[in-house]
Amino acid sequence: MFGIYIHVPFCAKICDYCDFRVMPANARLFEEYAGLLEREIRAFDDSHQGALSQARTLYLGGGTPSILPSSCLERIFAVLASCGVRVRELDEVSMEFNPESCTEESVQTALSCGVRRFSLGLQTFSQPLLDRIGRRHSVERGFEALRLLTSLPQAKVSADLMFDLPGQSVDSFLSDVDRLSDFPLGHLSFYGLNVGERTLLGGRVSRGEEKVDESLYEPMYLGGVEILEKKGFVRYEVSNFAKPGDESLHNINYWNRGEYIGFGPGAHSYFDGRRFCAPEMYPRWRDYVNAGSPDASLTYDDLDKDDVLTERVWLSLRQRSGLDLNALAAEGIAVLPEGYEPWVQKDFATIENGVLKLVGRGWIFMDSIVTDVLNACQ
Repeated sequence: MFGIYIHVPFCAKICDYCDFRVMPANARLFEEYAGLLEREIRAFDDSHQGALSQARTLYLGGGTPSILPSSCLERIFAVLASCGVRVRELDEVSMEFNPESCTEESVQTALSCGVRRFSLGLQTFSQPLLDRIGRRHSVERGFEALRLLTSLPQAKVSADLMFDLPGQSVDSFLSDVDRLSDFPLGHLSFYGLNVGERTLLGGRVSRGEEKVDESLYEPMYLGGVEILEKKGFVRYEVSNFAKPGDESLHNINYWNRGEYIGFGPGAHSYFDGRRFCAPEMYPRWRDYVNAGSPDASLTYDDLDKDDVLTERVWLSLRQRSGLDLNALAAEGIAVLPEGYEPWVQKDFATIENGVLKLVGRGWIFMDSIVTDVLNACQ
């Protein structure tokens, strides 16, 4: 599968925990951004004619794509269409929304452009926690956005939560999962907080002003999984849960090491066997596009055999489908039993028909299991 990713770098407010390459929204830049994006897409299409027409998924992420005015969003979809992307024939067209910019107008514009899957970032239903992590929306605004999106008969809806937030209790997080999963959603994700050193929250943690209780990570995660499984959601990736048929095809392509091309500041790509990304800072990305999007300005990450193996093991084990040891053996890569048998004996993993899968508390120890498996490869 081949996918297209569009990175929208703007946010109305940078959240205190955010460690992504985003920037405060400046309405004066929106039209410029759309024009630069148009030129970047055309430059790729000129040098790789026909490639974009092979795409099966399209994902607009950020940042906050829903902050863009309708004229910019329509311009983005128009240039994709002019380069052979048949948007309405794609298997999946997704767009991220934040509650504060999830309005009837923005949703209708997205629908008219061909978006059929909406991903809503909620994080928590606790107002004190929203304030503590610097989210801009209120709890009620989050519910309003949920009600709007789930009322659309022609759209699939996914929503995100975060856990292990400073000051968050296990009961508070499990209540969030329970409330959210009562909505008619096909997909739900929850992610443990990662405190970046360069973030506002990271600064407060390093100064001792905030504390993240890592001992709560496991009961929050496992408790959330239990609630969702009882409500018919299947964990198909460590942080992602779906009703059958509502899995994110675009993300599965990432995890299966499929090809994709990214456009926008800092957007990553995996194409023709190479990983690369455009300049991350907006001014440098603008210069890159104005110079004709030269390959020499891209940052390449060429993978050797060990890098590819690491990716395969890590990306496979984080999925419900697991790691196919027989497929590795057919390629001359043997995984010695000592790499996984201790985890199987602990009931943290299973091995069946040559496929190694995480189970139970194994999902919590995923990084350790991946390390042991890689160390046992020969």
